[in-house]
Amino acid sequence: MKKILIIRFSSIGDIVLTTPVMRCLKKKFPNAQIHFITKPQYKLLLDNNPYIDFVHVLDKPIIQKSVELKQIGFDYVVDLHHNLRSRIIKIIINRTAFTFNKLNFKKWLIVNFKINKLPQIHIVDRYLKTIAPLGVKNDGEGLDYFLPEHIDDSFDKSMLPENYIAFAIGAQHKTKKLPTPKIISICKLINQKIVLLGGKNDMQSAEMISRKMGTKVINLCGKLTLNQSAYVIKKSEKVITHDTGLMHIAAAFKKEIISVWGSTVPEFGMTPYYGKLGIRNSEFGVENLSCRPCSKIGFDKCPKGHFKCMMMQNEQAIAEFANSNQ
Repeated sequence: MKKILIIRFSSIGDIVLTTPVMRCLKKKFPNAQIHFITKPQYKLLLDNNPYIDFVHVLDKPIIQKSVELKQIGFDYVVDLHHNLRSRIIKIIINRTAFTFNKLNFKKWLIVNFKINKLPQIHIVDRYLKTIAPLGVKNDGEGLDYFLPEHIDDSFDKSMLPENYIAFAIGAQHKTKKLPTPKIISICKLINQKIVLLGGKNDMQSAEMISRKMGTKVINLCGKLTLNQSAYVIKKSEKVITHDTGLMHIAAAFKKEIISVWGSTVPEFGMTPYYGKLGIRNSEFGVENLSCRPCSKIGFDKCPKGHFKCMMMQNEQAIAEFANSNQ
């Protein structure tokens, strides 16, 4: 029986983007044991995945953890993180390894000199290309997200309206988020109920939106676990989101997505991914800004001070797509 270890330590969106790798490996090698190692806080993303046999967490010093993993007797290591810690794991396990090329130099070129040498290929397809030497092919079925059978009882599902749009207003970095007045403007133009999703850092903004919008908006920011937020997305009609983990969870549930891009750009290859499924989505970003992209991950504030990449977003166009039934 083959044993395969997949390495991806973080974060939410990046791990969701690796799910086709597990599924396609399992289809190619149905009797193989598929193992995955990640940080403890991301284990819940993988616990219910039927294509993974064992989830390991990085809960010890990297050398100690690597020695433990070596005892399992892996045949292959698939390194989808490609950093110093993943390299240590590969060296200690000392088995055939397949390593993802992060294209950091090409990302640096586009961020610092606006020279785009990045391949026109999604990161999921690049992940799968990493294991192509094993004969693994893309099945075209997109991303996966598997909810537990029972969502935490503290979440009252009856608060959700029958039909609604989920609006994920958060992001890890502020330059990836619409300013609150822009979100309010979009909400005013949308024709149906809206459920706000985000973390504790988004609660102040969400409360301001709720005060302006009244009963049209249901504010769940800072009140849900990740799986509960995923459930809200699963039950929604469409999803408006920034470049963040919930965007990829929405894609895993095959939702129509309105993605709004600020300091980062779709050219990085991390747009909503559906494989060969013909699901409609739209990407909104302010074009022809000489300062964009300013980062591959985002900043706490606009380096230029004007924040044009979000301040100039077209609220009307975003709302029109949300209201469209096609």
